[in-house]
Amino acid sequence: MGDRMVRFGIIGAAGVARKICRAIGLAPNATLSAIGSRSKEKALKFASDNGLSREVKIYGCYEAVLDDPAIDVVYIPLPTSLHLHWAVLAARNKKHVLLEKPVALNVADLDKILEACESNGVQFMDGTMWMHHPRTAKMKEFLSDQHNFGQLKSVLSVAGYKADSNFLANDIRIKPDLDGLGILGDTGWYCIYSILFAADFELPKRVIAFPNPIINESGVVLSCGSSLFWDDGKIATFFCSFFSNLTEIMTAIGTNGILNLTDFIIPYVEKEACFSTDSQSTYTNLETGWGRLPNKHIVPTDVPQEVHMVREFSHLIKEIKENGSKPEKKWPTITRKIQLVLDAVKASLDRGFEAVEVGQ
Repeated sequence: MGDRMVRFGIIGAAGVARKICRAIGLAPNATLSAIGSRSKEKALKFASDNGLSREVKIYGCYEAVLDDPAIDVVYIPLPTSLHLHWAVLAARNKKHVLLEKPVALNVADLDKILEACESNGVQFMDGTMWMHHPRTAKMKEFLSDQHNFGQLKSVLSVAGYKADSNFLANDIRIKPDLDGLGILGDTGWYCIYSILFAADFELPKRVIAFPNPIINESGVVLSCGSSLFWDDGKIATFFCSFFSNLTEIMTAIGTNGILNLTDFIIPYVEKEACFSTDSQSTYTNLETGWGRLPNKHIVPTDVPQEVHMVREFSHLIKEIKENGSKPEKKWPTITRKIQLVLDAVKASLDRGFEAVEVGQ
């Protein structure tokens, strides 16, 4: 591959594809080579709306992108129910797979996707962008600091937004045949990810879903929450909803310190992100206030977090093509853990809020 950029193809003209399209254009080691939609007219409109170069090939079906020998990577932002078919087909066509979250309806489907990627020697990564922001690495440094943070005891994660009536009637995220996981697969995916991130991706032993979820007449979850439990006493809770003000809270509490941020999925601004920490907290002598204020950490970035994701993914692919490296197992391993917890929470909801053991 030499100095040539990694060539991306996108199948599906979903709204989130616009963001990745822009990110590919900003990444120094990637280029968009093709876009495919269910019709050529839709693909042409996507190209026009996003100001794509005339060099980007326009296809009126998904198969044409997968069959194009010039494409290295396929980004798949299709409804979750279509992921199994198209991700497996992409892998069999020797295309590396960047798959939008939620990646699958259940871990059984995900295992088929991951097996296809592994057996065909292609890299898999899910589209959880915040994991690639430089702020995330700085947060991990604090969480790993035994002196200032200590041992993790609890995590709280809340993510949601207020969906309008059109969304609740028509969006794919409330359609059981398209994205049947509803809010659990939407912002709930991020909540679970943030909890496992704080726990260094150690799986909980069991989960218990909160009672009184909101479920539409088609059986799709619109608002829900859950508690997660580890054998060593750690606990975590999350809540996700289509009926809340825009919220992205993540708090990790340790024996010696605390980490807090209120924009963990999408930072307030593109060029920097912040989080706060406090260690060895105490009150003033008369308990009229806190002994000191939390420390605010500002992490600048030259590009948005989705560009960091595309750049890292492209780097992994170049290592495979140029240096014969094996696909990085870190990312599919993490993705599978998120799916295992998500499956357990869904099972707890379906079983009347019983405790459900997390699978392996």
